[in-house]
Amino acid sequence: MKINYCDALVIGGGLAGLRVAVQTQEKGLNTIVLSLVPVKRSHSAAAQGGMQASLANTVMGEGDNEDVHFADTVKGSDWGCDQEVARMFVTTAPKAIRELANWGVPWSRVRKGPREVVINAQRTTIVEREEAHGLINARDFGGTKKWRTCYTSDATGHTMLYGVANRAIRDEVEIHERKELMRLILEGNRCYGAVVRDQITGEIEAYVARATCIATGGWGRVYRTTTNAVICEGTGQAAVLETGIGTLGNPEAVQFHPTPIVPSGILLTEGCRGDGGVLRDVDGYRFMPDYEPEKKDLASRDVVSRRMMEHIRKGKGVPSPFGDHLWLDISILGREHIEKNLRDVQEIAKTFNGIDPADPGPKGWLPVRPAQHYSMGGIRTKPTGESATIAGLFSCGEAACWDLHGFNRLGGNSVAETVVSGMIVGSYMAQYCQEHEITVDTKLVDEYLEAERTRIREILERPEREGMTIFEIKRRMQHIMDEKVGIFRNGDELEEAVEELQDLLRKSREVPVRYKCLKANPELEEAYRVPKMLKIALSIAYGALLRTESRGAHYREDFTKRDDLNWLKRTIVHWPDPEATLPEVGYEALDIMKMEMPPAFRGYGRKGQIVENPLSAKRQAEVDALRKRLEAEGKDRYEIQDALMHFELPENYKAKNERLGVGYA
Repeated sequence: MKINYCDALVIGGGLAGLRVAVQTQEKGLNTIVLSLVPVKRSHSAAAQGGMQASLANTVMGEGDNEDVHFADTVKGSDWGCDQEVARMFVTTAPKAIRELANWGVPWSRVRKGPREVVINAQRTTIVEREEAHGLINARDFGGTKKWRTCYTSDATGHTMLYGVANRAIRDEVEIHERKELMRLILEGNRCYGAVVRDQITGEIEAYVARATCIATGGWGRVYRTTTNAVICEGTGQAAVLETGIGTLGNPEAVQFHPTPIVPSGILLTEGCRGDGGVLRDVDGYRFMPDYEPEKKDLASRDVVSRRMMEHIRKGKGVPSPFGDHLWLDISILGREHIEKNLRDVQEIAKTFNGIDPADPGPKGWLPVRPAQHYSMGGIRTKPTGESATIAGLFSCGEAACWDLHGFNRLGGNSVAETVVSGMIVGSYMAQYCQEHEITVDTKLVDEYLEAERTRIREILERPEREGMTIFEIKRRMQHIMDEKVGIFRNGDELEEAVEELQDLLRKSREVPVRYKCLKANPELEEAYRVPKMLKIALSIAYGALLRTESRGAHYREDFTKRDDLNWLKRTIVHWPDPEATLPEVGYEALDIMKMEMPPAFRGYGRKGQIVENPLSAKRQAEVDALRKRLEAEGKDRYEIQDALMHFELPENYKAKNERLGVGYA
């Protein structure tokens, strides 16, 4: 048997995993990162538009701070997020972005004096302050009151990933590539590492550690139409489910991005609309102001996606062999702006559609339609990033339900979350490692290794039989998720989806493979991955069926109101019986009386679409009275915030952030 030992084990080589690894390595802990692909090819590189941090450098960001960012995040989540986590996040984000600049990330910078921008489809001139010259710039993004999304043209994820990866290399973090998580090693309710399969040799080996962090990204590939990379299959989250005691939070909370390009589904960044691009219908008409007169094309992603599909349903889509779509017009920004700030978008459009978006008029319009983009749900963790049910197991980034995003994520908050949660969770994970030794028996590790080898042999030895192949099962699952667990959901279709997915799970457990080799065998890999993906798909569909309300990206056509009276709670899923075809589902209440910002109208659509909880008004009265009293006593905003809702952070991250013109105020 092959056992690798380390202090801190990080599974996932994207931004979140690498940032955790840097944190634990710099605390003096021997750290190993396992990655399915070379780390600089992780899906984090695909992030285009930017990272939110309330720096307030640009004139359009003046007045921004942690309080404004916090309010935007809570509203964006449709009051589904953990407000303490949101506070941790917005407080740390400015430190994270400045640290990344120090590590070599070439953020786009403010230039003093006048510059031309497009706001609400109109060209206008803004004048940047002289003292802001050379500071990190920001662009507008959906659902925000200020221009807060810091960027490097439209290759933000790429530059961030290289910056963090280079830092990990500098710190001599050990990176083992082409390694796939198969199963977590547990003794009782404590995690001691993982059983892993080498993708090149097919060998099964173990990694034993004081603490383990799963940062494997999202689960978008359970859908057919998704912006996610092919490696984003949710197998990290499924490994937690398969422990029997690990939990997922809010699996039904799935975000659909408004502007993937048709037909490839490759993402066109929100920066297109943030910089002034607009959506148009078959007639060339800009329709979003009719639906959302205040935020227009820059409403929150869940809102824009629904409005787009609603408009297509009204017969205003553009017919194509790949289904009806709408147009994204960034030609109004001008060639110079596009070739400087949206050059990746231009390259994607030219390569995959033969369109130059800088060409004026309809010739440059880009065909777009919403597609699955992000998982707000994931491995349920405490604010420290540690699993709520398994000691020594941590998670961060998109793999986790930390729960920063609730039921809808703001653009720019996810790439920010990767590094911010990496810093915070990495700190708490390092502390755990320093306080706990490895006490697991080698015999137990060997039993886990042998169980996994036996499982692989069992798959290879299954007798031939008629029926669906594993590839057909996977395609059918993805079709069901697209058609019945998408942007618009209803009880009948969700019931059908749950039934069909259960049947596919049963089939996947018996499906034979034609090729019997242990390595370089894609059919074998699908045979053990697809049942895991089906467990994730069932968690999403079943959670959506049970949640009889609409909140954020979860929209029930048969229950259109947000129900704060009955559904202000987090879905908790676990899978205790390995032979079962459905998970067990419970709920975790969100305590209104502890919220700094109690539930209210979000600002989209018409009022009256909320089943109100009387505790919201009670808590708001408390908040208003406390704020008024403390302001009269001369308390500053930090003291007032702490009195409203205290939150914990490592001391260096909780320090005040400096901003241009206001200092630390």
